[in-house]
Amino acid sequence: MSTLLIALLASVGFIVAYHTYGRWLGGKIFRLSADAVCPSERLEDGVDYVPTSKSVVFGHHFTSIAGTGPIVGPAIAIMWGWVPALMWVVLGSIFIGAVHDFGALVVSLRNNGQTVGDIAGRVLNKRVRLLFLFTLFMALTVVLAIFGLVIAAVFKQYPAAIFPCVVQIPIAVAIGVLLHRKGVDLLAPSRIALGVMYMAVIFGNGGVLGEFNNALASWPIWQWVVVLLVYSYIASVLPVWMLLQPRDYINSLQLISALALIVLGLFVAAFVGYTPPGGMVQELEFVAPAFQWHPEGAPMIFPFLIITIACGAVSGFHCLVSSGTSSKQLKSETDARFVGYGSMLTEGFLATLVILACGAGLGLGLMKDGTLLTGEAAWQSQYASWSAAGSLGAKVGAFVNGSANFLQAIGLSSAVAIALMGVLVASFAGTTLDTACRLQRYVVQELAASLGGKTSDQGSRLATPFALLQNKHGATIFAVFIATVMAAIPQGGAEWSLANAGKGGLTLWPLFGATNQLLAGLSFLVIMFYLWRRGRAIWFIVIPMVFLLIMPMWAMLHQLFITPGWLKAGQVDYLLGGIGLATIALEIWMIIEAIKLFPKAKGILCLLYTSPSPR
Repeated sequence: MSTLLIALLASVGFIVAYHTYGRWLGGKIFRLSADAVCPSERLEDGVDYVPTSKSVVFGHHFTSIAGTGPIVGPAIAIMWGWVPALMWVVLGSIFIGAVHDFGALVVSLRNNGQTVGDIAGRVLNKRVRLLFLFTLFMALTVVLAIFGLVIAAVFKQYPAAIFPCVVQIPIAVAIGVLLHRKGVDLLAPSRIALGVMYMAVIFGNGGVLGEFNNALASWPIWQWVVVLLVYSYIASVLPVWMLLQPRDYINSLQLISALALIVLGLFVAAFVGYTPPGGMVQELEFVAPAFQWHPEGAPMIFPFLIITIACGAVSGFHCLVSSGTSSKQLKSETDARFVGYGSMLTEGFLATLVILACGAGLGLGLMKDGTLLTGEAAWQSQYASWSAAGSLGAKVGAFVNGSANFLQAIGLSSAVAIALMGVLVASFAGTTLDTACRLQRYVVQELAASLGGKTSDQGSRLATPFALLQNKHGATIFAVFIATVMAAIPQGGAEWSLANAGKGGLTLWPLFGATNQLLAGLSFLVIMFYLWRRGRAIWFIVIPMVFLLIMPMWAMLHQLFITPGWLKAGQVDYLLGGIGLATIALEIWMIIEAIKLFPKAKGILCLLYTSPSPR
């Protein structure tokens, strides 16, 4: 019952926060107005700027920010104990992550839907803008290089998820055309799409479709990475209404309904228990430790609990989605609280369910080498050490198996339950991949405009070497090419071969946790200056900003000089060590620029803003 009570308390906490703290932010701080003209209408182009209902934008935003972060992060961070993991997820989501996402969305809405990196040049200065854009470019390159591998790994681990994920694409295009071109009401197509997608999960792994899944699951990693990056290019250059919006929206319907099924399974398992095939009735209870300060092989709990959970509580990547795509689609400012603040709270609830699935659901039953394990034995088999639990397959497997037990408690078969959870993980990763490619296109275009000159007033391209990169196709091809090259590099000095290709993103992945949180701290810096220039309260921004500037630097310094010690004498890793030092230098540089400017900026708007009003 304690497990169910935790789920209920967390959900109540998120709902209360949305209607209190979120309302205060929207009304008193950001002063959202239904009368304001949003960039989607003022700059409507039918490609990127498209006025869209808040439910569709919510679907896009939620599935894009969630990715696999709120799954794999909590699934390994629970080794420090379910209590600290849960506390950080709930409190971090409410007071830091949701504020960050909401703030970035509003600031972008007030600046023609531009990315937070571009806005940094106006609220701070041009040097900070370039530093910020280069940081964004590096972070997004790693995301593009790694998420193709993540999706491929999930497909290989759970082949039954392949067809349900593939069939989403034509369904999304059909819905996009019906809504945008035919003006059809959203309700009926949504219900039909949701039904078709669930039918694909239930019946999509038998006969010919099963052979289809197995054939694609046998593809080598490099082939999947290439196919997924090509798909990302297509999704990035197509109008948002044609693929990105409807795919993310119908994904959100399936994913949120799947979360509802998990909660229903929690209720049944808590009151009735669960009988695994061939086993005895199991009561739902935590089998993970409440606190475990020193798990075998794990780094110290602080700052690495904060860095590891990442998207489950706060993520710098979210500011890119808020200011890169969502701000170009909202048709009313007042929708920003629902999309920005509400989506992050929903992701926090997802992370909460992951903790419950791994910490309690796993104990209901786990097949290991043909043997049924239950209770603490099931937990120990999965979490014997940090290295044993830390691989992508192990982290995803812990969540899939634990949550599948909840689904089986309500009568779903093991095959359907596992397939549905596999689809959930792969779909989250897929929506993040195509959104990241579109975001990288924006960043490349902004960098090219800064370094090579903008277009002329008449719209013709100025004759510069960067002119091609200001075009959406040129910028997207460049983004995909760089990600492909990084993915192709063999990991860990292995020989160049097709067998080793596709995993190059893992080379820089150890840097991503700290740089991702650092990006959130720098995004808070931009939001703070936006408010400071308007003479508004900033205390609620300063506290999480300082926290997210200290924690990533602490983690990065630990990685550089202690464990794994990229700059330790005798074991220097010049690539990771060099990028790590450069990241710290960029952070210090931007902080110094901000400190110098801070006393002069209060109440000073000048001509820094592109919004029609200085709200």
